[in-house]
Amino acid sequence: MKRTAVLLVGALLLGACASPDAEESAVAAVPVERSAAPLEPSLRITDPHGVEIALDGPPERIVCLNGLCDDVLTDLGITPVGTTNPTLLAHPALLGDAAAQVRSVPGTFGSEDVEAIAGLEPDLVIGLPGVHDGLRPAIEKFAPLWLADPVTWQESVGYLRALGALTGRTDRAVEAERVFRAKLADAVAGTRADGRSGRKTLLMYGSADSIGVDTASSLKGDLLGQLFTYPFPAKGGDSDTASNYSVEELLAKQPDVIFVYSLLFSAEDKTLSAQLADNPIWREIPAVRANQVHEGHAKLWGSGRGLRSLSAIVDEALAKVPA
Repeated sequence: MKRTAVLLVGALLLGACASPDAEESAVAAVPVERSAAPLEPSLRITDPHGVEIALDGPPERIVCLNGLCDDVLTDLGITPVGTTNPTLLAHPALLGDAAAQVRSVPGTFGSEDVEAIAGLEPDLVIGLPGVHDGLRPAIEKFAPLWLADPVTWQESVGYLRALGALTGRTDRAVEAERVFRAKLADAVAGTRADGRSGRKTLLMYGSADSIGVDTASSLKGDLLGQLFTYPFPAKGGDSDTASNYSVEELLAKQPDVIFVYSLLFSAEDKTLSAQLADNPIWREIPAVRANQVHEGHAKLWGSGRGLRSLSAIVDEALAKVPA
């Protein structure tokens, strides 16, 4: 089994909050570069957050503890030997029906069964910072642990290129990047041409008692902000409260279209939009009045972090935001 050193040589990047003057405006119309730079295989890379990965050989058996991993492996033509995101992996944008052949890692998010992971004989495990840090001592007894979390689409590209270099799947990584860049460039140009860049959008999750918002400094909030107006900055630097918005605060921002991903744990659970349906303040929001609240695939919108997931989100957003 290949062993490696995973060296933390840089700090995680912190998303900057939007200035008050920028909150109500669309993202500046900066064209998306369509070309993708050449990429060479390498067993030593530095990821977008300054984490250095050094391997003894190309990883072949990879266990995915976050959705970025499943997504990137799909783009590289690699099937994970285990995943904690079988529902995301089974989305048509990723493996579809073929995902049924991938073993699910038991345990709860952040407390996965380490013995089960070891039993899959991985030569690389990819998880999420702030969630899987505590598993590092146990996992690194048998495999390296790489914690990866992009906060912009450019960082998603960076992780794709990093894993493409490590696995030697450089041609596939460059082609996947090129296809995504072309899609996003066309989408950005399109929404500016037809005026939809001025539409205020919102992506939210959670419950009626605790509404969470993918802020403008999050991966999906930033992506939607490339296409439309996204007036939902992070509220301060406290990660526990930065994404919490009240219904009154949502109304004040006057979103035209709302996307929702509801985290349901049983058949009896109501979607977030259904929980809010009788709230009189919620009903005054322009998107609600115009019947422009769209419940999305929870794992795609919530856990998808790679280019396939982001491409599917772009497609869905373009289809549902009216001119």
